[in-house]
Amino acid sequence: MKTLDLLSPEVENDLIRFTQDLVRIKSLTGGEEEIIASVAKKMKELEYDEVTIDSMGNLVGRIGSGKKSIMFDSHVDTVDVNDAEEWDEPPFSGNIVEGNLWGRGSVDMKAGVAASIYAAAIARKIGLGSDTSIYVSCTVMEEDCDGENLKHLFKELDLSPDYVVICEPSDNKITLGHNGKAQISVKTQGVSAHGSAPEKGENAIYEMAEIIQRIEKCNEVLMSKDRPRGTLVMSDISCKSASLNAVPSEREVYLDRRMVLGETEDDIKKQMDDAIEGKKASWTVGTLFRQSWTGMEVRYDPFHLAWRIKEDHVLTKMCIDAYQKVFGAEPDRFEYWDFGTNAVTPVSMGIPTIGFGPGEHKLAHMRNEHCRVQKIIEACSFYAQLARNI
Repeated sequence: MKTLDLLSPEVENDLIRFTQDLVRIKSLTGGEEEIIASVAKKMKELEYDEVTIDSMGNLVGRIGSGKKSIMFDSHVDTVDVNDAEEWDEPPFSGNIVEGNLWGRGSVDMKAGVAASIYAAAIARKIGLGSDTSIYVSCTVMEEDCDGENLKHLFKELDLSPDYVVICEPSDNKITLGHNGKAQISVKTQGVSAHGSAPEKGENAIYEMAEIIQRIEKCNEVLMSKDRPRGTLVMSDISCKSASLNAVPSEREVYLDRRMVLGETEDDIKKQMDDAIEGKKASWTVGTLFRQSWTGMEVRYDPFHLAWRIKEDHVLTKMCIDAYQKVFGAEPDRFEYWDFGTNAVTPVSMGIPTIGFGPGEHKLAHMRNEHCRVQKIIEACSFYAQLARNI
């Protein structure tokens, strides 16, 4: 498929070099200071009208000063690499091999970061409307606390764009929504006693045993349904005990529940109530506490319902028009992510939100993560064209 040529060869080369530079910067969640500085420098080189870093460490750049606004959001943090010796190319090399840019974050999601940053500058060059503002946000801590970054950014800067594009990987397919997520802590209570006298205590591990079986059964029921379907995974387990010679007094498991459209908060509450019925147990949303690279203490309550934007929404139509102009044809299908993103914040605020980004999302977090170079260039063209449509 022939694509609209919005980028000169020189700009294409600069864009890809910048993407390589970003991949070479290790930017684990909570340690994004270096990459935020690099992105801010690039925005200033591209003559953004304003570049701001909030107190959490998120960065947002602006081009234009009109009343109509669109935001392109990407997170700059990545998961770690624990198997570097097993990669075909070094995970922080940014090497390009046979048209693929390799490295941790190349898909999730530094290709999207670079493409959106350059797209805003290109949109201005090719004729951005005088009544339009483009915001490009580069957010932190998404891997642990998706949405908390934009929540803080919007509040601190009193910002509420008309439209938001989440630049997560979609293989350059227009993405209409994603599944919801609930992370839940379940605890059982026991009574501590010496290991030589277990009859004097109540073992919290034994109290949890049947709950674990119920949770496994619940997931089997979910997985037996036709797609789209929810999932329930037990992702962690821990125990409190006075010593290795004592009856445990508390047991905790952590659950990851993915929700599809139509599932409600009440549905999840009933499932959890059923899981602990008749047991000395309780459950709650598994609140996380993290610290940003600026030192800010961040609280995250991971409970977000699934969402989907309509195919006839004005933002979807603008995306279809931009896609047609860039790729020379209407999209043959739409994407729907089975994972969560920063979209949970603008969606909760009633801001029309959609997804589009370079890279195959199934390569995220995986060994040998890599992104097609041409996809990065095409995504940049799409973002620039969409900004012109606002």
